[in-house]
Amino acid sequence: MASNGWALVTGASSGLGRDFAHALAQQGSNVVLAARRAEPMERLADDLRSRYGVQARVVPLDLSADGAAAALKLRLDGEGILVDTLINNAGHGITAEFLEAPIERINAMLRLNVLGLTDLTHVFANDMARRGGGKVMLVASVAAFQPCPHFAAYAASKAYVLSLGEALHTELKSRNVVVTVLSPGVTETSFFDAAGEAPNAAMKRMMMKSRPVVDIGLAAMAAGKSAVIAGRINRVMAFLSRLFSRQQLSRITYRMATT
Repeated sequence: MASNGWALVTGASSGLGRDFAHALAQQGSNVVLAARRAEPMERLADDLRSRYGVQARVVPLDLSADGAAAALKLRLDGEGILVDTLINNAGHGITAEFLEAPIERINAMLRLNVLGLTDLTHVFANDMARRGGGKVMLVASVAAFQPCPHFAAYAASKAYVLSLGEALHTELKSRNVVVTVLSPGVTETSFFDAAGEAPNAAMKRMMMKSRPVVDIGLAAMAAGKSAVIAGRINRVMAFLSRLFSRQQLSRITYRMATT
């Protein structure tokens, strides 16, 4: 299969990141996998090479650390790897009452979900613009559309991602850089294991498989869309958020999260 350049997938050790890597490799793209855990990414890289005949590079690093994005770019430059597609998927959540969660966990989440994502976007979109274009996907969440008690800081971080991505879609269009925001709902990944709480019955009923979410996001990015919400129920929920006050939404989402 002919190569379509290089894609960088963050948070590639599991869940959506793993499926993004498979989907892009299936399309013929070489893939850089970036996350903290090396072992699952090495297994994934071997699988991608054998299945699709593409190149796969593993870079274990903490994307929330200061200077991580610049260090990653420098490393890839040294290997002659030019990233044409950035999948900004790395992130995690905390499911707990705000005052019950250790502030160190909240701050670590915000460094990854907000600062890490922003740094990566700035570094790699700059390079794409200089070279004549590219594609960037930012993974937000349907939680971005309303205040979410019990997920308060996480939802706020994803609201930032949604706002940033939609603004950059307009700002970078003239530079031929497509920015697309993907907002999944509850997805069958390791998110809740990392967040420290199992999904409740209401969340399980709305849960989507990971690969369809990835395919929806990649199709939207290929079509040059600014944003897409994965799944009919999630699209309805986002639309309904326009019909209620912010406090009404806050009470509704709190009941959903705690029942």
